[in-house]
Amino acid sequence: MAEQFEHIPVLLEPVLEYLTFPSDRPVRLIDGTLGGAGHSSKLLSKYSNLELLGIDRDDEALAAAEEKLAFAKDRIHLERGDYGNMKDIASSIGWDKVDGILLDIGVSSHQIDSAERGFSFRFDAPLDMRMDRRSELTAARVLARYSEHDLIKIFRDYGEIRNPRKLVNMILDRRVDNPIGTTGEFAEICEAALGRQRPGGPPAPTLPFQALRIVVNNELGQLEDALKVLPDLLNVGGKAAIISFHSLEDRFVKESFREQSTQCICPPGLPICCCNHVAVFKQLTKKPVVASNSEVKMNKRSACAKMRVVERI
Repeated sequence: MAEQFEHIPVLLEPVLEYLTFPSDRPVRLIDGTLGGAGHSSKLLSKYSNLELLGIDRDDEALAAAEEKLAFAKDRIHLERGDYGNMKDIASSIGWDKVDGILLDIGVSSHQIDSAERGFSFRFDAPLDMRMDRRSELTAARVLARYSEHDLIKIFRDYGEIRNPRKLVNMILDRRVDNPIGTTGEFAEICEAALGRQRPGGPPAPTLPFQALRIVVNNELGQLEDALKVLPDLLNVGGKAAIISFHSLEDRFVKESFREQSTQCICPPGLPICCCNHVAVFKQLTKKPVVASNSEVKMNKRSACAKMRVVERI
């Protein structure tokens, strides 16, 4: 399986530009979403003094990364787990502080293109969507077991569908007799409920599939947990770069970085500061870094990518 794992790292050049390290001492980097190790392999090649902790939930990704990083096998630690738990995972190998953290959030090209993983409506396959296949919760189980209220919330909040009630009603009607078990079945329901693709817009199943994937993999929960531990993990001068692919993720990152880079968060108008809030980051990117036109031409999936970077102060 590792031989078949292919993933084009997005925003590779900006990552190399922002994640710079001194060369005169050992440095440590956590890649919390290792994937095929596209970013980390370049960083390990660039810095011979770099030690890597690579974390991923996907066993196929870890197997592929181990092969790709064989040239630096004495400088890598690969762990299967959630990046939201990266502080505990780092502690388990004796790391309390690091010099860099990289998170490339979202589904990988390999996962999308592997029909049997059930992430894409381009293939008719079991409706799975698990990044960690040890988990019991699949997308099919969400559609089969979640309440009307919860399904409406999922598609409204995570799929950003303004009026998901028609879609949810069709799901509820269908599952009475036949559970929705394949990507093809769910895609048909999405098209029937939301209409076919509008000119210039994404296909109807795009946002409902996104919403299901987020729930199955607790993606926003993982991101929230990771953002909380960044200050504790980073050495002063250390940098954290987070790449996101949709507005919900980017909003989380933007708001967290802004708050943690602000010295006072009291309401406007107070004569003195009462919050005792201390800035722990300096924002290195006032606006998100996006893919160049040439990168988008080479890799269309990079078009939605946004990277924000902070430095520990």
